Amino acid sequence: MSRPMPSFRSLSPDAPRNHSRLLREFLVYLAAERGLADNSVSSYRRDLEDLEKFLQAQGKSLAQAQAADYQEYFRWLSRRGRSTRTLARRLAAVRVLLRYRMTLGEDTGPVLQQLDRPKPEHSLPVVLSRAQVNQLIAAPDPRSPLAARDVAILELLYAAGLRASELCDLTLNDLNLQAGCVRVTGKGMKQRIVPLGRAAVEAIQRYLAECRPRLLRRDSDRVFLSRTGRPLDRIALWMMVEKHARRCGLLKDVSPHVLRHCFATHMLSGGADLRVVQELLGHSNVSTTQIYTHVDRARLKAVHARFHPRG
Repeated sequence: MSRPMPSFRSLSPDAPRNHSRLLREFLVYLAAERGLADNSVSSYRRDLEDLEKFLQAQGKSLAQAQAADYQEYFRWLSRRGRSTRTLARRLAAVRVLLRYRMTLGEDTGPVLQQLDRPKPEHSLPVVLSRAQVNQLIAAPDPRSPLAARDVAILELLYAAGLRASELCDLTLNDLNLQAGCVRVTGKGMKQRIVPLGRAAVEAIQRYLAECRPRLLRRDSDRVFLSRTGRPLDRIALWMMVEKHARRCGLLKDVSPHVLRHCFATHMLSGGADLRVVQELLGHSNVSTTQIYTHVDRARLKAVHARFHPRG
C-alpha cells in the first residue's frame, strides 16, 4: 500500500525559525529523498538548530564551519553536562549533513575524517515483569467508553512491539486479523509484517465492533481514534499509557516504548532467536536489539548456573 509523503509541517517557510538556506534544503532532502518520517526530520532539525545558534554566536554559519568549529561545539556541549548519547546523536546529524554537502560537490571529506565518534552510553531499558504487563492491560475501567480502545492499544503495543508513531499511523488496511498479523510502516518508510497473538486479535476485534463506530465522526482509515473522532496522536497515546500505569500502581515511568522493551525482552527470555526479534522490531542493525539480551538477568543467571563449572 502506498503511503503519503511526509507533511513537511516543520519545513514550512512560515515557521518562526530563521533557518539558513543550507539547513532548509537539507531537511527537505531528508524528507523527500531519504523518506525519513516527520519525527526523524524534526529531531535532525532540533539538533542542527542548536549547532547553528552556536555557530552564529561565533560569527559563523553552517556552510562556513570547519572541523575546529564542530570540535569546539562538542566541547561546549560536554561542559554543559550533555550526555554521551546526546553528543553521539548530534555528531551523527553533523555527519549526515556533511555527507549531504558532498553530494552537492563540496569537499567535506577532510572535515568528516577529523570528527571522532564518542562512545555511546548503553543504559538498560526499563522493562516490566509479565505480571506487571498483565496489570497494565487490565487497568482500563470497563465502565469507560474508551475501555475497549485502550485495552486494544495496550495489547497491541505488547503483542507487536510497535513504536508509538507506528501504532498511531496504522490504517484499517494494515490489519489482517483473520491471519493474525499487522503490517507496520517504520523508520525510513520500511514495512514489516508482525504476527499477533490471540489476546491482541480479540481485543482489536472488540474495539472495531463496539468502540470505533461510536468514535468515528468523519471518514478516517486510521485504526485508533481519539475521543473527538480524530486520529489518535502520539501525545495522547503517551498520556493514556501513563494514566493506566498510575491507575494500577506501577511506580516506574511507563510509556508506549516500555511495552516495546517488554515485547523484546520477554520474547528473548522465552527462547526467541535474536535475529527474529530484530526483524519484528524493525531494527536495521542487530546491535540495537542485543541490548535486550542484557536485560533478562534471570535467564542469564540460569544459563550461568547451568553451564559454568562452578555454577
